[in-house]
Amino acid sequence: MGSCAEKLSVATCQVNVVVGDIAGNVGRVVTSLQQAREMGAQLAVLPELAITGYPPEDLLLKPGFVQDNIAALDGIAQAARGISAVVGFVDRDAEGHLFNAAALCQDGRVVGMHHKWLLPNYGVFDELRYFRPGGPPAQVWPVDGVPVGMAICEDVWAPEGPVASLASAGACMVVVLNGSPFALGQWESRVSAVRDRAREAGVMIMYVNLVGGQDELVFDGGSFVVDCLGEIVAMAPRFREGVYVQVLPINRGARLATGSEAFVGSAGTVVSSESVGMDARASGALDPTEEVYEALVLGTRDYVRKNGFSDVVIGLSGGIDSSLVATVAADALGPEHVHGVAMPSRYSSVGSLSDAAELAGRLRVEITTIPIEAIHEALAATLAEPLGSLPSGLTDENLQSRLRGVLLMALSNARGWLVLTTGNKSELATGYSTLYGDAAGGFAVLKDVPKTLVYALAQLRNARTSPAPIPDSVLVKAPSAELRPGQRDDESLPPYDVLDPILAAYIEHDRTPAEIVAQGFDPDMVARVVRLVDRAEYKRRQMAPGVRVTPKAFGRDRRMPITNGYLRGSGA
Repeated sequence: MGSCAEKLSVATCQVNVVVGDIAGNVGRVVTSLQQAREMGAQLAVLPELAITGYPPEDLLLKPGFVQDNIAALDGIAQAARGISAVVGFVDRDAEGHLFNAAALCQDGRVVGMHHKWLLPNYGVFDELRYFRPGGPPAQVWPVDGVPVGMAICEDVWAPEGPVASLASAGACMVVVLNGSPFALGQWESRVSAVRDRAREAGVMIMYVNLVGGQDELVFDGGSFVVDCLGEIVAMAPRFREGVYVQVLPINRGARLATGSEAFVGSAGTVVSSESVGMDARASGALDPTEEVYEALVLGTRDYVRKNGFSDVVIGLSGGIDSSLVATVAADALGPEHVHGVAMPSRYSSVGSLSDAAELAGRLRVEITTIPIEAIHEALAATLAEPLGSLPSGLTDENLQSRLRGVLLMALSNARGWLVLTTGNKSELATGYSTLYGDAAGGFAVLKDVPKTLVYALAQLRNARTSPAPIPDSVLVKAPSAELRPGQRDDESLPPYDVLDPILAAYIEHDRTPAEIVAQGFDPDMVARVVRLVDRAEYKRRQMAPGVRVTPKAFGRDRRMPITNGYLRGSGA
């Protein structure tokens, strides 16, 4: 096994990279290495595919992109002087096969390499589409007297995977590079898996995760170190970029003394799980609702800014969904970059208008009022002849929603603002939305947030500041699209506290209608909900991307055929 040095100063580099921005990502990595070196680190660890960004998807099918990423590794290696660095990149063999790889850089050159052994191909992951798996033998390299092994993300989830092999090869520490996206419950699962591997192999594990938003995905950081008995000895913040350094006592096969050292961030913030008075986000164990709110803010900020926008525009109806989206946007971008538009019709209540204005005032965001009545009347008159009468019923309701979509998109074109849609997961699941109307826009903040969670998020955010941003009147009034007199959501949908559990069972847990009924739900209600979900698939295919927060979101996770004759709410 060999012996280990007594201690090693390590830097966790939670960088927020941009997929495809190889030059920019190299700059972020090099800056992190400089900070880590100045803070006294001997080893700096970057996340999975830090050079390309994660996931690079079909950019990997472009040979030039892969070659640029390989060339960029040389520049990072040159910067790794006076410090060892482990960085994720895409490697390529002589036959052109690609590998999800980690490189150990020392003294201006690459001295070690690990190809990811285990490639995830489930949920949001498609790695078998692009990469070949690596494999034995496990290799260990010295870093200032400490034998160090490398692994990548999925490698740490298997009991008989690379960690056990690296320990057998003599590693005192295994560094694991990760691009592990956020979902409710995922952080706890990571910690459990890493603790198990550390105990099984008898080695310290340093788990380093990416941070930032990439399209639908949010990477939540939360990097940590466990000793050989699986005890957490240091932790970096969740949802926060930074370089965090800790001096680790190295003693293979014996428990580390916890609390003696702390991760210290580049701004000097103590972020160890053993620290007194630490920021709650540093502990990893956040309240689930707080986790989701942080993910929404980070995902919205990065989607807007990484795609070249500075400002957003939102239709403010005075309802809970648009109120929460505006609040998230103001927290993500600053209120000066958020523009609200109230678009009242003949059916809009006075309370809705006053609630929208009150919300805008509390958030300090701009609000403009554009009545749609005259446009509605003109368009209805235009349709009267081909329809044989003035539009009515669902046709007229959707007409109003689409008029609002046209106005928002016109403002987007004229001002360069990104339209944020306001629909939630419960509505999108059941088709309770209008194509080219309230579904029109560039980013769907609440796309994976059920309606019941919308209320919990609003209450959480209201508790953070005084005055609360969302008026109490918004929280207590019955949800309504206000597209006809006296309309209420519960006339078209089951009550949300009944609907959301059925949706979770069917969508996130893949239960059949019969299995859901067996859980105690009304058979007719289940059949109705399943029928609504299945019939709305074509709508969801045309909707904007949005932040993923549940274990199975529409889009990257749940990919159902539009033409689909299975079940259709039959109760089978």
